[in-house]
Amino acid sequence: MFARLSTYEGSPVPAQGDLTANWEETLEQVQEVPGFRGVYYLVDRASGKAKSLTLWDDEQTMQASEERTTRLREEIAKREGQRVVSVERFEVGFSHLEP
Repeated sequence: MFARLSTYEGSPVPAQGDLTANWEETLEQVQEVPGFRGVYYLVDRASGKAKSLTLWDDEQTMQASEERTTRLREEIAKREGQRVVSVERFEVGFSHLEP
């Protein structure tokens, strides 16, 4: 499995703000990309920093998704009042998620 970690900066998020607003459509779009396995969206409300971690079957499907996911990432950042700071790619060495 491979992962893409994107870092964003923007305006602080209100303490009571809904972090899931507008994500249904985005999730539907990324789920259509071959090789997609999952996503996490991490937010520091006070600073406005955020990270998205997307998981992919393998390096080939992650690379094949670059053009489409770059476009999605830019659209999301604009919509959320953020800017993309960096995008990194990793091989997942280990994972575990409690049920």
